[in-house]
Amino acid sequence: MNDQPHSADAPGGCPVAHGPGVTRLYGPESETDPHAIYGQLRKQYGAVAPVLLEGDVPAWLVLGYRENRRVLDNPLQFSRDSRIWRDWTEGRIADTSPLIPMVAWRPDCVSQDGEPHRRLRAAVTDNLQAVTGRGIRRHVTHFAGKQIDVFAGAGRADLVTDFAEHLPMLVLTRVMGLAESEGRSLAESSNRVIRGGADALAHNEKIMDVLGELAARKRAEPGSDFATGLIEHHAGLDEDEILSHLRLVLITAHTMTSNLLARVLQVILTDVSRRSELVSGQMDISAVVEEVMWNTPPLAVLPGRFATSDLELGGCPIKEGDLLVLGLAAGNADPQIRPDTSVSMAGNHSHLAFSAGPHECPGQNLGQAIIEIAVNVLLHRLPGLRLAVPPDELTSTASTWESRLDSLPVRFPA
Repeated sequence: MNDQPHSADAPGGCPVAHGPGVTRLYGPESETDPHAIYGQLRKQYGAVAPVLLEGDVPAWLVLGYRENRRVLDNPLQFSRDSRIWRDWTEGRIADTSPLIPMVAWRPDCVSQDGEPHRRLRAAVTDNLQAVTGRGIRRHVTHFAGKQIDVFAGAGRADLVTDFAEHLPMLVLTRVMGLAESEGRSLAESSNRVIRGGADALAHNEKIMDVLGELAARKRAEPGSDFATGLIEHHAGLDEDEILSHLRLVLITAHTMTSNLLARVLQVILTDVSRRSELVSGQMDISAVVEEVMWNTPPLAVLPGRFATSDLELGGCPIKEGDLLVLGLAAGNADPQIRPDTSVSMAGNHSHLAFSAGPHECPGQNLGQAIIEIAVNVLLHRLPGLRLAVPPDELTSTASTWESRLDSLPVRFPA
């Protein structure tokens, strides 16, 4: 699979085939500076570049903003159904591949297009709207307060490990009908699934076991929660569809919201004037959230789309069944549409952070509500909150799919 010779360059500098020297989108270099890799690939290939994913699986990384939008907006050309993935159908992807939790087909709305997608997505969006409007402020305020209570007397904390890393999942336990005691373990497993690696499949199975027990309990004891809503929805989801959508919402809502919350807090704490404006009510937290979604989207790379026929994208010859992964962070920084990334994008909602097209993230309102309420609670509970280290000492660690802030040490009057 990886010893094919390079073919002659196609228009735009793209090689016809993946071969020796193709950039790996995983490993030590990509963990420390993925944006440098995106820049090198853009300079070498243009808007679309050949890459290797974990296990040296070939894929195309879409770097251009317009090219990302073309893929996301056109499911007839770029399907989400991985059953047409050529490397899968020809037996080159092992069942134990760490890509399976992220890329493999499931009976959920993300894995399908057309009418099956619309039917299943309706069940998700209807119930997300219901739970977002049903006491979400109370839930976030409650769990944010409990998290803060643990470290409030110490005068110091790490707002990644002590706050952002677990808060969204604790809220989701209430929203979905899970026991609060499951929250921290599920948060860790969700992060491991997104991070990939050898234990991604084991953590995915752990999540599915918990959700299987939840679905069984909610059939016997319905409640006013997301799980019950899926079970009772008029779309008539079967057991596999219910479990797959519980998994989908749990993992994506937690990992994206926890990552985004940490980045929002990073921006606030590294800009004293902005923090003052937030506390005084002169600035709305949604403006900071929007800035973060442009500059450090919670998913840097989105899996995946599969070409339904031979075509050209960004000067590259894409073959039927090829895997494409969407460079959301790279697309947001595309110099063709954003030549100066220091210029404010306030009021511009066209970022790629929540994807786009028919599969645009249906849970974005829930995530933003959690973040805005959590930040307000934190700033008002801890007046005098400040960063405990110089901003340039903050570090991040990336995987193929995301870049997460490692820590956010703070001090405040105990």
